[in-house]
Amino acid sequence: MNARASIEHVPVMVREVVAALNVRPGGRYVDGAVGAGGHAIAIIEAASPGGALLGIDKDPDALDVARKRLEPYGDDVRLVEGDFAELGRICRERGFAPVHGVLLDIGLSSLQVDRAERGFSFLREGPLDMRFSPRQPLTAAQIVNEYREDELADIIYRFGEEPRSRRIARRIVERRPLRTTTELAKVVEEAVGGRARRQSHPATRTFQALRIAVNQELLSLDAALPQAYGLLGDLGRLAVLSYHSLEDRLVKEFVRRESRDCICPPRQPACTCGHKAGLRPVSRGAVRPSPDEVAANPRSRSARLRVAERLPTVAA
Repeated sequence: MNARASIEHVPVMVREVVAALNVRPGGRYVDGAVGAGGHAIAIIEAASPGGALLGIDKDPDALDVARKRLEPYGDDVRLVEGDFAELGRICRERGFAPVHGVLLDIGLSSLQVDRAERGFSFLREGPLDMRFSPRQPLTAAQIVNEYREDELADIIYRFGEEPRSRRIARRIVERRPLRTTTELAKVVEEAVGGRARRQSHPATRTFQALRIAVNQELLSLDAALPQAYGLLGDLGRLAVLSYHSLEDRLVKEFVRRESRDCICPPRQPACTCGHKAGLRPVSRGAVRPSPDEVAANPRSRSARLRVAERLPTVAA
């Protein structure tokens, strides 16, 4: 990872994230997808003096950049290579609980997109990889070249919300083997038509779907949300930055569920679940980036920030 890449990485909605977490001096915070450390720097600055931050990421290249950028903060910052699907275990093994806030930024970093050899971008020729961690066994090449046509179509439809998933899967199977990102992008473009009157590249949804499948992103998020909630002390904040509707829907439903005293089916005459509300939404709906930020950093345009606060524990 070169120094220039680390400098050019621009974190999304930094001021909004710090405000959402209600960062205070002396507080303890977790950045569950620390990436290049942009949000982490802002959080530890606001938490000083006396604050502490634990940063987690699956990508060892991103962690290398984060370590260099966060080195001036010394022992106030600890960085761990891992999956935020194991957030609770990672924090408790290090004695880092309870905490005042947890951030989950579940977007794709420019450090990953801009490196052709990582295979995330349809604009740069590279191998069909798309793994956040080199330790993960599954690659995009395996899905593209080995999965059945119906399995491919299902992945592209479910994770990319692509209405032409069957047509794309059929064309991919016809053109196998596909070895590079640009080969795949061309096949998808042939399957669905050109770019006329489109706001995004025809392969955008297919690449999103493959990336989510390779990294099991929705499963990781689904596992991480209750663990993040469990780490919070009274009035601690959970802030989640998501970048497409599937992620945002998971976060929205989780906060809605944990903000209700009863989660029994609506037609059930009496409550039997025993569930008690433990969270409350901090903002009404999702916070969006400002027009100025979108103009300066177009990759922020799809960002959605949802924030919830842990309710105080009521003594028995």
